[in-house]
Amino acid sequence: MLLHTVNKSPFERNTLESCLRVAAEGAAVLLIEDGVYGALDNTAVSELVKKHMGNLKFYVLGPDIEARGLGDQGLIEGIESVDYGGFVDLVEKHSATQSWM
Repeated sequence: MLLHTVNKSPFERNTLESCLRVAAEGAAVLLIEDGVYGALDNTAVSELVKKHMGNLKFYVLGPDIEARGLGDQGLIEGIESVDYGGFVDLVEKHSATQSWM
């Protein structure tokens, strides 16, 4: 299965939406850099993410959440926060990585 990484804010670009449209069931989505905004609950895109949580596994890079001062804001329930070591583990675990820029 593929690991999809999304690094653009869903409020500025449609990369998250495009990723979710083509990601195959069982794939993983890792939100990094400004893509971490897509992991926040109660936003314009949170329902879109929640809709795909039954078919896809979502992760967010914790250091990028912290770097943007979002540590106190709620993530969508079920999105797992990983550190850099967890990022490496995800890359190793999946057959390939697709970057959405």
